[in-house]
Amino acid sequence: MEVMTKYGRIRGVLKGDALVYKGIPYAKPPVGELRFSPPQEPEAWDGVLDADKWPSKCMQFGHEPGSFYEKEFYADPEYLTEPSEDCLYLNIWTPADSAAKKLPVAFWIHGGAFLGGYGSEITFDGEEYTRRGVILVTINYRCNIFGFFSCKELSAEQGGTSGNYGILDQIAALRWVHENIEAFGGDPDNVTIFGQSAGAMSVQTLVSSPLTEGLIRRAIMQSAGGYNTGINRDRFQAPAEDGGDDLMKGMGVSSIAELRAMPAEELLKKGLEAAMGEMRRSGKLTFTPIIDGKVLVDTYGASVEKGITHDIDYMLGSTANDLTVTPEMLEKGEKSPLYKGCIAWSLEQQKLGRRPNYVYYFSRNLPGDEEGAFHSAELWYMFHTLHRSWRPFTEEDYDLANRMVGYWTNFMKTGDPNGVGLPEWMPCTTEAPEVMVLDIL
Repeated sequence: MEVMTKYGRIRGVLKGDALVYKGIPYAKPPVGELRFSPPQEPEAWDGVLDADKWPSKCMQFGHEPGSFYEKEFYADPEYLTEPSEDCLYLNIWTPADSAAKKLPVAFWIHGGAFLGGYGSEITFDGEEYTRRGVILVTINYRCNIFGFFSCKELSAEQGGTSGNYGILDQIAALRWVHENIEAFGGDPDNVTIFGQSAGAMSVQTLVSSPLTEGLIRRAIMQSAGGYNTGINRDRFQAPAEDGGDDLMKGMGVSSIAELRAMPAEELLKKGLEAAMGEMRRSGKLTFTPIIDGKVLVDTYGASVEKGITHDIDYMLGSTANDLTVTPEMLEKGEKSPLYKGCIAWSLEQQKLGRRPNYVYYFSRNLPGDEEGAFHSAELWYMFHTLHRSWRPFTEEDYDLANRMVGYWTNFMKTGDPNGVGLPEWMPCTTEAPEVMVLDIL
């Protein structure tokens, strides 16, 4: 199946009930002089682009062999891709029925602590979404030092701000979708952005940004978004520039020209060494979005309180063994700041006179070990990719996955997760702060 986009013709591949278009460029490769620069519009091409291979992931290191997350998500070579600076690509799953038109679009932003991750990881797949009439888009974006490095020289070069390249990549991909998704049968006016961990922080950043006005209809934040969760970092432009200047000195370079000439692998190594050192000292992520007055105009908390966040439909939640959850809290039955922050987000939206939101709590203890409902555990379920996992999932797990895909895709269609055959999910309001518990029945 071929489609015609603004930049040229693309040919996808058939996978089950879906047509998959892999590795579509949404910006020029951010290499050479474009390193540490906002994304640039891609070049048009002649002929047909065969979109049949997953694109390279952004520059990053892999997980430690034998570590928990390596075993869980990064041990199967079929789903591993090589890192490269040439990484600004997206992937699209559409129903194989080419007659489908004006379908809702789900725009997925991967997690990875803003240090890594990519849009074709083992848990991500759009086939089940297409069966339910939703198009899935996944993206790669610049992470770590390549995506969030700021310094005074860069800010002087780029109109007074620098460092939000990873978020600007996401916005460029979102604009590409808005301009081209109709050719794939999608509705550019019904786009849901959703993400987990750093992907959820990205979603909260995008819905707080004036640069995305009119591009987003709905949003889902998984295990990071919310109000006063203690997870989002308010990183301001001036301190980010100072930190970047110090980092350059530590690298032994004195100009951006030198930094742009540095081999990508060397830059990655030195940048991540600095990031890990900062995380050990402060407990905070180093390379994160910056409050620069353009991409972000205020802190995350103030953006919620002042109604800077877009007035759209929201769904958000966390897992039982999520970030900031301690064994002592579990033993006492206490909920984490992240859990409470998801409820608080919905109540703040209600204070602004907006529609109440839907809040969930994923509590299924995954079979196979004692890690429980760990951070990222819900990904196997809400993408319905249990069959790719090493875990001994049960029929009840597949039932939970069916329910969750139903809730997610219903929300993407209408802003309400409820539908035929699903237990009723009540919105979270001041009068009734309901939270949907997602577990096996």
